[in-house]
Amino acid sequence: MKMTNFKINKIIPGLFLTGSLLFSATAVQAVECTNRGVLDDKFCDVNNDLVADSPTDLSKLRDPSTLVFTYTPVEDPAVYKDAFADFQKHLSDITGKKVIYYTVHSNAAEVEAIRSGRLHIAGFSTGPTGYAVNLGGYVPLAVKGTAEGFQGYNLITIVRKDSSIQSMADLKGKLVAHTSASSNSGNLAPRALFPAIGITPDEDYTVKYSGKHDQSIMGVASGDYDAAPVASDVFSRMANAGRINADDFRIIYTSPRFPTSSFGYAHDLKPDLVAKIKEAFNSFRFPAEMSKTFGGADRFYPITYKEDWAVIREIAHATGTAYTKKGLKKLAEKDAAKAAKKKAKALAAAAG
Repeated sequence: MKMTNFKINKIIPGLFLTGSLLFSATAVQAVECTNRGVLDDKFCDVNNDLVADSPTDLSKLRDPSTLVFTYTPVEDPAVYKDAFADFQKHLSDITGKKVIYYTVHSNAAEVEAIRSGRLHIAGFSTGPTGYAVNLGGYVPLAVKGTAEGFQGYNLITIVRKDSSIQSMADLKGKLVAHTSASSNSGNLAPRALFPAIGITPDEDYTVKYSGKHDQSIMGVASGDYDAAPVASDVFSRMANAGRINADDFRIIYTSPRFPTSSFGYAHDLKPDLVAKIKEAFNSFRFPAEMSKTFGGADRFYPITYKEDWAVIREIAHATGTAYTKKGLKKLAEKDAAKAAKKKAKALAAAAG
C-alpha cells in the first residue's frame, strides 16, 4: 500500500521516538545486566553461578517482618508442616522474625508464590527447583543430609511382588504410572534414562500420570498400574510409616543417585537477613522425629545449584523440558487438570 508524505510525516516521528525509547531502555538494561543466562528477564546473573544475583538497586531489597516458609507438596502438606515446626522455631530465633508455614498444593503454585514475593524461604522438589530458579529468583543453598554428605535418592521402578514383570524389558505394552510432568524421578529421569536401556516411555509402554509418588506406589499395590518409577526416599518413608509393606513390591531398576529437594531463599532479601537464614540452615540439627521422617538425615547440607543440580539440568535438557514461563504454564495447566479430575472423582464417590 502506498503511503503519502503527509502520513509519513505524521507517523515517522512517533516511530523514531518510540524506537529511541525502546533502544534506550534496552541499552540501559544491557549496561545494568551483562549476563542473565537462561534466567527470566527480571533477574541478572553477572557472576555466572546460574542463580539470580541480589538486586544492585538497594530499594528493591526486602526485609519482611514475617518470613513465609513452605515445603514441596510431594505428599500430604500437613505432615510436612508438623515436621518442620522445630526448624521454623530455630529460624525465628536466629532471624528474630516471625515464621509462618504457607501450604501449597502444586509445584506450579509454589513457583508462582516465590516469583510473586509471597514466599521467602522454601523447599522445592528436585525437578521444579529449576523453574523456581529461572522464573522465581529462588537461590538453593542446601539439601537434607548428614555430616558425610547430602542425602540423595534413586529413581527406582517398582512392580508388585506377584507381577510377571521381571525386568525393564517386560514393561513393553504395560500401563506405567509417572507422577507429574515436572517431577524428576517420577517423569523426567525415566524419559532421559530409560531409552539407554531399550525402553522408551509413551512408545514402549503407556504413561499415566498419578499426581504424586505416593499415589503411584499405592496404585501399583492395588493393581491400577503395572509398574511405576518413583523416588526411593518416598518409597522408604511410606514403608517406615507403615503405609505400605515393602515386601509386597519388587524393584526392577535403580538409577544413579540424585540430590533431594532443595532448600533456599528469595534472591531479593537483604544480605544481612540472607546471612542469618544461612546461619539457621547451617546450625540446625534435626530432632529425632524429623530425622526419622526424612530417612535418617540430621541436618541441612550446603550445596550449589550450579554444581549439584547439573545432572538434573542435563536430564531436563535431554527430555526437552524448558524452565520457562511457557513450561510453567503447561505445568500449571496439568496441575489444574489433575485437581479437577481429583475433585470430580471425590464428588462421584460422595454421590455414589
